[in-house]
Amino acid sequence: MLLDFGWSELMLIGIVALIVIGPKDLPKALRVAGFWVRKARTLSREFQSSIEQMVREAELDEMRQELKKATEIDLEKEFRQAVDPTGSLAESLKPPELPNFSEPAALAADSGPPTSTGATDIAEPDTPAPAIARPSAVGHDIVPPKP
Repeated sequence: MLLDFGWSELMLIGIVALIVIGPKDLPKALRVAGFWVRKARTLSREFQSSIEQMVREAELDEMRQELKKATEIDLEKEFRQAVDPTGSLAESLKPPELPNFSEPAALAADSGPPTSTGATDIAEPDTPAPAIARPSAVGHDIVPPKP
């Protein structure tokens, strides 16, 4: 920190100071110079420590923000997206929907008024019987019923 002064340059500065200030006031001048150098070093250390503290706080704020972002991640969503991005696996594992027979609305719909006049439901002879799928030699074709 001596600004690259050699011993010969310091000796020259000392001789000039002794001649200009005088031997009587030189110790007092050196004490004042030492006081100001000490004060400048103290201010420099305080400034450097405050800068370092600001850097640490800025890094700490950045770390807090990164930690906050990391805690806000929905792990279940990320896991589902990584394993099944299209959702086809979840859809295939979904159980089929079954009708709820215990609801009163479903029971009321099933117990509606009878459609016939009390006679048994037998197909009338004038109407043709529905076609029945019967296996054939070629494959499964629809074959009309035999009369």
